[in-house]
This record gives sequence, structure tokens and C-alpha cells, in this order.
Amino acid sequence: MPMHKNKNIVLVGFMGVGKGTIARALIKKNKKIGLDTDDLIESMENRKIKAIFEEDGENYFRKLEQKMAKWLEKSVKNCVISTGGGFYKVTNLSKIGTVVYLKSSFEGILKRLKEHENAEVKLAKRPLLSDLEKAKKLFDEREKAYESKADIIIDVEDKKIKVIINELTKILKN
Repeated sequence: MPMHKNKNIVLVGFMGVGKGTIARALIKKNKKIGLDTDDLIESMENRKIKAIFEEDGENYFRKLEQKMAKWLEKSVKNCVISTGGGFYKVTNLSKIGTVVYLKSSFEGILKRLKEHENAEVKLAKRPLLSDLEKAKKLFDEREKAYESKADIIIDVEDKKIKVIINELTKILKN
């Protein structure tokens, strides 16, 4: 898989899969700059994602993601970009960079979040995870979409960060 012309690595996957954690480790190993689409949107709006969802709804948030995606495509090069769980829906995803899908089962994601030292904060930050039945349905709907949009699929379930980073770095270098 040749590296995308922008040299960006775009991490996609379900909320809680570890996109931010893996991005930080990848940034450190490859001396790249990292961006997080949710953090950028919060800065742009001067409010938290949770507040955006509560005050203006999911459709408004998806429009903000698309606006962010256009900016990333035009302005960002040689970065590791971690995205929100629904960011894969932007129309220009493949133009931003090499898309890496971090794959895990729904149960694996919940286990990862619950075992995190900041479990309560991690769960509270994700408004769509408040109803597990709904979240599982969303996960099932999104799984194939993530796969179809990905240039690279990395199974992250029950793997140490170092192993994931080494696997991904090896694929990106080839």
C-alpha cells in the first residue's frame, strides 16, 4: 500500500477503539504531528462534542466534521489524524490520507474502556455509548463501512499498543 500523497495517516474506527491512544504512540514513534478531529471541532465551536450534540444535534455535528475534512484535505500534510467514530462518512475521506481502520469487536471495545484508569471519563465523553443496545446496533451498521473505506485494516483487539504500532509502521513502510 503506497503512502497517500499528503503523507497523512487517518485513523478510523468505532468510538473507544483506541484511535487517540494509537495516534499518540504513532506520532511519538514516527516524529509526526498529530491532530484529533473532535478536538479541532471543539476548538472551532468553543464547546464540547457532548454540548454540540445536545444543543444542535447530530446532523449539525456531521456538517462540522465535513467542514473539518475539507480543511484537512487542503491544508494538512504529514500528520497522524485520529477521527471521531462517525468521521468515516465524510465525502472526501480518501483524499485526506491513508485510511487505517482500527478493528475490534464491540465487546473488545467495551472491555478496553472499562479497564481504562479513567473509565468513567472515557464513557461520559461518548454520548452515543450511553445506551449499549443502541451502540451495538450502531457498531454493527458501521463495521462494514469502516472496512470498505479503509486502505489498511489493523486488528487491535487484545493487542499491546507497541505491537499495533510496529504492525502498522511495517505496513506503511512497505
